[in-house]
Amino acid sequence: MPEAVTAAVDALVAGDLVVFPTESVYGLGADARSPAAVARLVAVRGREEGKPILVLLRDLEMAASVSREVSPEVRRLAACFWPGPLTLVLPALPGLPEPLTAGTGTIGVRVPAHAIARALIAGLDAPVTAPSANPPGAEPPRTLGAARGYFGDAVAAYVDGGRLPGGASTVAALDGDRVRIIRAGPVTEQQLHAALEDGPWRS
Repeated sequence: MPEAVTAAVDALVAGDLVVFPTESVYGLGADARSPAAVARLVAVRGREEGKPILVLLRDLEMAASVSREVSPEVRRLAACFWPGPLTLVLPALPGLPEPLTAGTGTIGVRVPAHAIARALIAGLDAPVTAPSANPPGAEPPRTLGAARGYFGDAVAAYVDGGRLPGGASTVAALDGDRVRIIRAGPVTEQQLHAALEDGPWRS
């Protein structure tokens, strides 16, 4: 494991914050299990009222650590689009740090494709938060320097992934077997519906 990634994992274990690359922009990471770490994230980044905080997973099975239900439909979409830029909104387990759900009773999760993000989750062996590494209203950072300019020494570890392409994941929720798009992104509504309409998985 590269030295910078090891240092970032150590920071997460200690309850500190890290900045790391995702497929789109740099994210601000904390141990999603830790109320103190999530509270520190909110204090450093600022809070967007009513907006939950996305978490990244190692794989679909890790969803059980934050969600009380993983439906067959979710499993189908995960099989088709993970790892990748699709965030699925699931029913949240009770007792999670409150900012993760923002009182909605749900939590957004995805499995990232970026190797560094995946290494951080594997090293912590737990979900990692991934809001974009900028204060609310500021431009999401595509370079490590931009993220460092926002947070400086308030973040314990920065992991460089070069210049990133920008953008954001598709965010979708399932109402039964119907998909509802919350935020448009690279995975389209048509692709999601097509994946769910592929009949043999239901049997």
